[in-house]
Amino acid sequence: MIRRMEQTVIVRSIRGGLVSMIPVLIIGAFALILQTFPVDAYQAFITGFADGFLLDLLKTVYSATFGVLSVYMTFLISRSYMKLMADPETVNGGAQASSMLAFFILAGAYLPDFGPDRLGPKSMFLAIITGLGASALYHGLHRYFRHHRRLFSRGADREFNRMLSTMMPIALVAVSFGLFNVVITRLFNVDSFHELLAAAFNALFAGAGQGFFTGFFFVLLSSLLWFFGIHGSDTLEGVMQTYFVPGLAENQAAAAAGSAPAVIVTKEFFDCFVLMGGCGATICLLITILLFSRNRARRGLGFTAAFPMLFNINELMVFGLPIIFNPIMLVPFLTVPLACYSIAYFAISSGLVPMITNSVEWTTPILLGGYRATGSIAGSLLQLTNVIVGVLIYIPFVRILDSRTADEAKQTYSAFVDYFKKNEQELSGERLTDRPDIYGDFAKGLCAELRHSLEKQIVLFYQPQYHYDGRCVGVEALLRWNHPEYGILYPPIVVKLAEESGLLPDLEEAILTRAMEERPRVIKRFGDVKLSVNVTGTTVITPRFLDFVREMNRRDPFAGKNVCLEVTEQAAISFNEETLKALQELRAMGLALAIDDFSMGQTSLNYLKNNLFDIIKLDGSLVKGLSTTQNCREIILSITHLAASLHLTVLAEFVETEKEREELHEIGCDCYQGYLYSPAVPLEKPDPSVSKTDK
Repeated sequence: MIRRMEQTVIVRSIRGGLVSMIPVLIIGAFALILQTFPVDAYQAFITGFADGFLLDLLKTVYSATFGVLSVYMTFLISRSYMKLMADPETVNGGAQASSMLAFFILAGAYLPDFGPDRLGPKSMFLAIITGLGASALYHGLHRYFRHHRRLFSRGADREFNRMLSTMMPIALVAVSFGLFNVVITRLFNVDSFHELLAAAFNALFAGAGQGFFTGFFFVLLSSLLWFFGIHGSDTLEGVMQTYFVPGLAENQAAAAAGSAPAVIVTKEFFDCFVLMGGCGATICLLITILLFSRNRARRGLGFTAAFPMLFNINELMVFGLPIIFNPIMLVPFLTVPLACYSIAYFAISSGLVPMITNSVEWTTPILLGGYRATGSIAGSLLQLTNVIVGVLIYIPFVRILDSRTADEAKQTYSAFVDYFKKNEQELSGERLTDRPDIYGDFAKGLCAELRHSLEKQIVLFYQPQYHYDGRCVGVEALLRWNHPEYGILYPPIVVKLAEESGLLPDLEEAILTRAMEERPRVIKRFGDVKLSVNVTGTTVITPRFLDFVREMNRRDPFAGKNVCLEVTEQAAISFNEETLKALQELRAMGLALAIDDFSMGQTSLNYLKNNLFDIIKLDGSLVKGLSTTQNCREIILSITHLAASLHLTVLAEFVETEKEREELHEIGCDCYQGYLYSPAVPLEKPDPSVSKTDK
């Protein structure tokens, strides 16, 4: 049930929009931290430098980010929704325009006293409503008008039709939300839907006192609102001002009069002992992730969010994890602040910690904030106690989240591989990372991981090659990406992603380097046989690759080492003078050259004209079709005759049965590679490469 909910368009749209906001949040968070950094000397500097120039700059950046946070949120949620709908006809900006119109209507932009406070975090719930609702309405209306253009545009040109198909849905969305807002204002006697929301939440506290349960309910409601994407602290600002802000002044007045302060729950009480790291006491969640999470992406988010969270700015964590609409995080997100509230209330009411008598800026870091608020180290120890309790509560839920994420990632990878295998030929001309669906997102994630995994996770497996008489005559080094979560990835996917991310030259150089480093172990295991390494045709003749091979040859010459480069490229190499010179130089260094996936097409035959290659590896489809298709047998026979006349070795891949080997032997092919002898194996495993005839 939880997974079905998380996969709904609504939840995915909200999460996608929130994640897209992270760059804006990072900029705004640092602007706020630099603006409010709680060091007197620093504050004096930014206030006085160039007549407050730095302070004005930071305020400007903060106002342009957090100050209009809900505007960004509306736009990006709408954009995320339309991407998920994957309708090219409606991904034209119209949905975003409709959502922005709807947002400003419900926020009360028509009011004479409309201010920027309605564009910031207080209007996050409006952003969700309009980002989703207006986009869905626009999408439906646009599709309707697209199929009924003749009703409105008979005889009009194409561009006018396109404009009209966008204009009419936007106008109807604006009218619909406008009517809704007018009905709300008349029915409830408020100036806007935005005001109705604030009034409704404030009404929940009507007649409440300043006791334990009022504060307890405030924490519960604030956290619950955050879970649903509503900025709890700002939404309940009226409640805070009415019931909790005056408490500090009362305590200070009592202390000045020589009386004992009596108000426990003040604004500073929440800021210092409950909202540590922000709503949900997320400093506890941050510590839990950094210490106990096994998910690398989650830990990366933790490191990114750590600095702002020290100053109680946690939007990066709330939006990036995300916590909003995340059922697994609901229980700890509600429970931890309630536990912190209860512990702090008991500690202060029992006299273990002094009453709060000092004003503290809400961005003051943990431990320092508790000390300043109470004037005692006991305040810092209380904060530390609450953090420990919060971490203990968050631990099992973070582990559940890790487990869920790992399971979902494996399922996604399995589906991704199945999709790739079924459409491998068609995808050769398509960029996986450009796809607008979950496969595109997954491919982008793997590309990002590959960039950081060339040294640690890229390994080589070796598949032996045998002569008909039973001798091992060579091994082919084959790329394997040993992913920490998915295991050995399907190799063609790795090559495809490396090509799309521009890492293919780096990958091929890393493979050749690794193969040469492991060559002594290869010889120890398989004997002094030919070591083959794959290089794409577009790479092998590039100046970069040639420089790389020259440097390798300078340090440790290839001559006498029996190393072969297998040219793997479906597109033909242009055999101009420069190409021939590059291949001749490679051979002069002592490297043999092989043609991979050879058939009798014009592309393959071009490789033979200049007598630069030593080995022909048959196209695997020919070997697979040997027993069932007479044409495959005739083509292989022609290749072996041609190779014999040119003094070339022919090697057949994908040889899996003795019958295939015998048929190949009959038509002149005596070198084999395939499961009949051995799969590709890592060097450290026992050698299974013994042919059946050797047993």
